Amino acid sequence: MSRIVRFTEYGGPEVLEIVDIDVPAPAATEVRIQVKAIGLNRAESMWRTGIYVEPVNLPGRLGYEVSGTVEAVGSDVTHVAVGDIVSTIPAFSQNDYGMYGELVLAPAHAVVKHPSSLSFQQATAIWNPFITSYAAFVEGGRVKAGDTVLIPAATGAVGIGAIQIANMIGAIPIALTRTSAKRAQLLNAGAAHVIATEEQDLVAEVLRITDGKGANVAFDPVGGASFPKLISATAAGGTVLIYGDLSKEVTPLPMLEMVAKRITIHGYNLFATTTTPALRNAAVKFISDGLANGSLKPVLAAEFDFGDIVNAHRTLEKNQHFGRIVVNV
Repeated sequence: MSRIVRFTEYGGPEVLEIVDIDVPAPAATEVRIQVKAIGLNRAESMWRTGIYVEPVNLPGRLGYEVSGTVEAVGSDVTHVAVGDIVSTIPAFSQNDYGMYGELVLAPAHAVVKHPSSLSFQQATAIWNPFITSYAAFVEGGRVKAGDTVLIPAATGAVGIGAIQIANMIGAIPIALTRTSAKRAQLLNAGAAHVIATEEQDLVAEVLRITDGKGANVAFDPVGGASFPKLISATAAGGTVLIYGDLSKEVTPLPMLEMVAKRITIHGYNLFATTTTPALRNAAVKFISDGLANGSLKPVLAAEFDFGDIVNAHRTLEKNQHFGRIVVNV
């Protein structure tokens, strides 16, 4: 038997419940993992409330990223073995697998060994935070050395990851955050500049930093009423990458400005990368190299016990943390 987290209806964190289930032996292409730590993603909060990119087959499980020890492997699995310390990459539907549990099954293609220098907690804060921006910036060739990149919601795990990836390729990350309370933390995390959008004029500051040109790329998980400011702060011929909808407000599109400046807008998610073997392998190598040479460093915000999963999700939804929220199992 294993304790796992599930929900039988959409709603706030209180709909999450811990139940006991039997975890079967892994199928030929599965790995069974004794979980040590779980990394929380905003996508899991959206999944729980029924507003993610696919509907939930209720009762639902959830969770993309865990670290732990391989407890059993399927007959076709050769890249990891019983006893290996591993972590999981978001490379599957949460309708098929849910990683919130003490003992879980994962598809073998999503299971990788992680560097021995990382703790179990740190290992839950590397794949989604770094692959998201790696695939958008590096794999797509959209960000080059010397480019200026706007990073809204910069205090979250993906935002911090984007700052580090931008620095790794020689770009100039401008972190956007609502207030100046975390300015020092963002600068310490590698931001070249920090703009507190509720205290400063976003467009004026970006134009000042870029000598009037605007940013080459904006990497936005927010949308909402402030989206036109991103367009105004983006250079002619620039790109806006949209990978989330944290605002939940209607997002206006300043059509004439977009036409005049020839702005390209891309809807983006990491699954095209994580579900394609060659692309996934390249991403894992790039990130592993960055971890090894110190360019990439996982940042942890807070830790909770498994039995406190509801409060962990409540903290996640407050959007006040800096880095990755981890649940210890």
